[in-house]
Amino acid sequence: MEDKLSFEEAMKNLEDIVEKLEEGDVPLEEAIAIYRRGMELSKLCHDKLKNVEEQLTQVITEDGKKEEFSIQEEE
Repeated sequence: MEDKLSFEEAMKNLEDIVEKLEEGDVPLEEAIAIYRRGMELSKLCHDKLKNVEEQLTQVITEDGKKEEFSIQEEE
């Protein structure tokens, strides 16, 4: 089921979770469940980005040579 979510859908769900938690009106047990869901979505997004990075590792330049390609992650 998780893998069926697109990157954009997962990010939207993650944004909704962040908004809900920032409001602060969520009971503790529900907040913990929501936080766990957010962590799952975060990992899913990271994995999807990693997969894309692997697919783009070698890019053919105009002269036909292959170059390494990497996405810089924010710290």
